[in-house]
Amino acid sequence: MSEVDTNDALIQVEKMSVDQLAGAFVMIAGAIGSLLLVIWQSKCHCKMNLCYIFSCERRPPNEEEMKSLKDQAKELQAKQKKTEKKEEDVESPELIPRSKSMKISEPEPEPEPTFKLSGP
Repeated sequence: MSEVDTNDALIQVEKMSVDQLAGAFVMIAGAIGSLLLVIWQSKCHCKMNLCYIFSCERRPPNEEEMKSLKDQAKELQAKQKKTEKKEEDVESPELIPRSKSMKISEPEPEPEPTFKLSGP
């Protein structure tokens, strides 16, 4: 077996600028945040402890809470349907048919400009 040169085995990373470092930090924070969001919104019993600074316990809702949540969802859907109906009414106003007594008046013609010639 031949010896491997240590310089070839190492990966060289170029220096990064401040904006690249900020971008990397945001991506890592977003990944951790999305993972915590999935855990928090799961319907299973979980207990989180963040370095003894913050701890919380998540339990799934019981049947009574689920019934109240379903009622709230139905109320929200009814409100959305009402607002959508109002928006449709505003977007497409009904045209009022004109009666024969209502004459369409044409605009008055503009007066012709008059030029006065003053002579010597």
